[in-house]
Order: sequence, then structure tokens, then C-alpha cells
Amino acid sequence: MLTLAQAQEKPTVKSDSLQIADSIPVKKDRYGLRVGVDLFKFTRGFYDKNYKGIELTADFRWNKKYYLAAELGNENKTTEDDRLTSNSKGSYLKAGFDYNMYENWLDMENIISIGLRYGFSSFSQELNSYKIYNPNPYWGELAAIPANQEFNGLSASWIEVVTGMKAKMFNNVFVGFSVQLKTLVTNKKPEGFDNLYIPGFNRTYNGSFGIGFNYSVTYFIPLYKKKVIIK
Repeated sequence: MLTLAQAQEKPTVKSDSLQIADSIPVKKDRYGLRVGVDLFKFTRGFYDKNYKGIELTADFRWNKKYYLAAELGNENKTTEDDRLTSNSKGSYLKAGFDYNMYENWLDMENIISIGLRYGFSSFSQELNSYKIYNPNPYWGELAAIPANQEFNGLSASWIEVVTGMKAKMFNNVFVGFSVQLKTLVTNKKPEGFDNLYIPGFNRTYNGSFGIGFNYSVTYFIPLYKKKVIIK
């Protein structure tokens, strides 16, 4: 009889366990799409007469630490040096990912990231004028020779390592910057000339090395949330 009474007793939940469960802090991470513009390229044309360009940026939060990222842009750059004047113009696309190394607390959504991109550019080059090198300029420097040669159908691709940060200024608006270190994978050059500036890649240093910088303002479009239990 005693055994039957014990079997009919309902299991009880300790109040201490409920209090511990209720005391565990819970936050909700927002997931969605962030879109914006590179202010560095957008404003450069106001003070640099040899440059016009724009770059649109976007990223999508894939999970807690990883973001899918892409940049789409167009550039028109005139290069002037002691020997020649040339112009490069075209469009480019970069795609890859960012890894957020910053551990946010509660409602913070800041990012300190390192990432990787694969870039592709389609562009044209125009040689406007050049000077023939004269090792013995006894009669002075030779005048620039007009060229007006245009080379179409050029392309280049590269891989770049990106490091940067994004800080939430106010609701859904972020300001950030990044630095890119790039190396060329392919480079279709015009015959008898070189690609001195590649849209999206920037100037070419030592043949295949390039650097880049951007300063962006982006807007976050939240799509859904995930609960995170803070240990």
C-alpha cells in the first residue's frame, strides 16, 4: 500500500531551479541585410579632378560570427605622371565573407572583422599622351606625343584580405572603415601597354600587389531574430 502511494505522488520541481532558470540572461541577436555606400569613393570626386567613382556595399549575417559580403562599383581614373597620361574606366564586383572577432554584449551589434574577397573587373584603358625617354636631353625634354589609343575588353581578377570595423551609431545605422590587401590572379593587358589602374583593385604595385581603403555608411534591414543564452 505504501509503494502504491509513493508511485502516485507527482514529481515536484524545486523552486530554486526555477529561480536559476529565470535569472539566466537571454538576448536576441538580429539577422538581416545591411546595405550602404562607400563615402571615400563617393566624395573623392569633389576634390580630385582625375577621379570619379561609386561603390555600393552589402552584407548578410549568416550565423553568429560569419557574414556574407559583397561590393559593387564603378570607377573612372586618370593617371598622370612624368612620362604618360592615361585613363581607366570600368565596373567591378567583389564577393566573399567577414568573420566578426568582437564579442558583443546584450543589444550591442558592433563588428571588428577580418574577411576574404574574390574580385573581378571589366574595364577599358586609354593612352592619351606619352613622352619618349631621352637619356641625354642635350636639347631639353621632348614634348608629349598625343596618342589617343583606346584598349577595350580588358579584365582582371584578384583575391583580397579585408580587415575593418563597423560601429552602430543609432538605430540600424552603422559607420565603418576597412583596409584591403590585394594580389592579382589574372590580368589581361593591352598590347604594348600596361594596366596602371584597375577599377576595384586600385593602382598596381610591383606588378601584382595592391591596397585599398573604404569608409562606409550602411543601413541594417532586420529580417528575423535568434535567442542567445548568455552563460
